[in-house]
Amino acid sequence: MVSVSEVARPAVKDGELLVKVHATTVNRTDCALRAAKPFIWRFFAGLVRPKVTILGNEFAGEVAAVGAGVTSYEVGDKVFGYNDESFGAHAGYMTISQDGKLAIMPDGLSYEEAAPSTEGSHYALTIITTAKVRSGQDVLVYGATGAIGSALVQLLHNLGATVTAVCGPKDLELVKSLGASRAVDYTAGDFTKDAQRYDVVIDAVGKTSFGRCRRLLKPRGVFVAADLGPWSQNLFLPLVTPLFGGRRVRFPLPRNDPGMARHFKGLIESGAFKPVIDRRYPLDEILQAYRYVETGQKIGNVVISVDHSD
Repeated sequence: MVSVSEVARPAVKDGELLVKVHATTVNRTDCALRAAKPFIWRFFAGLVRPKVTILGNEFAGEVAAVGAGVTSYEVGDKVFGYNDESFGAHAGYMTISQDGKLAIMPDGLSYEEAAPSTEGSHYALTIITTAKVRSGQDVLVYGATGAIGSALVQLLHNLGATVTAVCGPKDLELVKSLGASRAVDYTAGDFTKDAQRYDVVIDAVGKTSFGRCRRLLKPRGVFVAADLGPWSQNLFLPLVTPLFGGRRVRFPLPRNDPGMARHFKGLIESGAFKPVIDRRYPLDEILQAYRYVETGQKIGNVVISVDHSD
């Protein structure tokens, strides 16, 4: 259940920042933690009741206070980042370690533009690293318009890969503008019957499988999914498929990398990456934002604006 209520401002501890949140997002991570689905999430979120009561992992805001020992930031700095350890960004104020996944905001961006820069994109970068994508390779991205998919297309293009993006008919031009060389409408036919073969096939939305996509892969091609799969098979197939010496599955495991936000700050400022924003909601309409994200139909990111005018 998602609701809006008044809570006390969190106390800033040694080594922490108190961030006045101006914008955040509702994303797949928030929705999975809220619903504790799949069941494996309960081992992190709480078996019976949630451990985390204020969700929100992406944020952009202003440093309102610093704890003892903080040297990397000062009051007044505009920062953005990703906090999947203690969460808390769906509020007016949150705390985060100065060694967390955050950075000074990119030049020229508003809070609403900076907030969706790290969740989907850091999963996308992990997928690319896991798949060991190289310049010149042919890569198919299924689900190319979500937060992960839209970041994947841009990052792969920037890397020098040739990208085929699979999406709905209304978004064909969008994915081309993000860097896809070819766009495939999944409603026009079965994309797995594509005649082309790929070095890497990426399922960015967890709605297909290695079994279905195997024929799309070149003899030593790689399949990577952003989801465990309906039977959690994507955790086990990476152990089995290499034994046969041909097409294989790899599973991305995101690392806790404090430099991640700084990496995307550089990409944004260079023009190599720009988060796609679908809808914006005020914080008091966050329930509607959750309902929309949980339809699975969002394009890019859903941003929440936090009003501090009162």
